[in-house]
Amino acid sequence: MNQINSILFVCLGNICRSPLAEAITRNMATKYSLDIKCDSAGTGSWHVGEAPCENSQIVAKNNNLDISNYSARQVTKDDFEQFDIIIGLDKSNIDNLIKMGCKDPILLGSFGYNDQDVPDPYFFDGFEGFDKVYIMIEDCISKIFEEKILN
Repeated sequence: MNQINSILFVCLGNICRSPLAEAITRNMATKYSLDIKCDSAGTGSWHVGEAPCENSQIVAKNNNLDISNYSARQVTKDDFEQFDIIIGLDKSNIDNLIKMGCKDPILLGSFGYNDQDVPDPYFFDGFEGFDKVYIMIEDCISKIFEEKILN
């Protein structure tokens, strides 16, 4: 029986990393026939209402996922009550969540990546960063399912 029924992924703007994490989690939940509430949000408000960035949509599509209808939103204090776990994509997201009052945010990279940040793909040259980030997110989410959901 899974103890985690809801997950929120949080990055900075909610247009690249966290929408990918949401889509990967939804896909895995479907694969295992699990009903898991999943969402994503950003700590900042710059992109609220926007679709994920083009490169995130491309890397998702390349992996048979569609995030084109996702819409960026900002994390709220209500989210801390509505989700079983809140997962930040990097340490600055974790720090911001704690400042907002989130009690126990978890770093995504703590699942198989020795507490590494999932880097913002905009700091890589070209599209390659989006592929690297996708692989890292997918690996970490697989570990979450192995360690926290499917056991």
